[in-house]
Amino acid sequence: MQYDPMDLTVTVGGVFITGFSEDLAEWEKDEDNKTAKVGAQGDVITSKVNNPLATLTLTLLSSSPQVAYLDKLAVTGEEVPVSVIYNGEPKESITSTRAFVKKPATRTYGNEAEDREYEIQMLDHTII
Repeated sequence: MQYDPMDLTVTVGGVFITGFSEDLAEWEKDEDNKTAKVGAQGDVITSKVNNPLATLTLTLLSSSPQVAYLDKLAVTGEEVPVSVIYNGEPKESITSTRAFVKKPATRTYGNEAEDREYEIQMLDHTII
């Protein structure tokens, strides 16, 4: 088996994201699915956590053609569908019908071009 970053496709609002930096994309659920509480005598009760939120972080080169698009989404607060599809082995996908860019990327100017990092709040998600 061999990992190939070229097998990753990300779309935000139907727009294919290109110009990724080395880290590409990271997805993480905002909260655990279940929690446990232990009583004074060792009794344990678990609770289902119904929080559907997750965060997708995209790391782009500052020259990515989609930097202006993602900054615009952040300013307007528009909700859009998002998909992350890995077509390698094993095949994986994460989709959300409602998501928004939390804020414009931090802009750093120095003697080297810096990455632009965008956090996308997924209001629902499906993992396959």
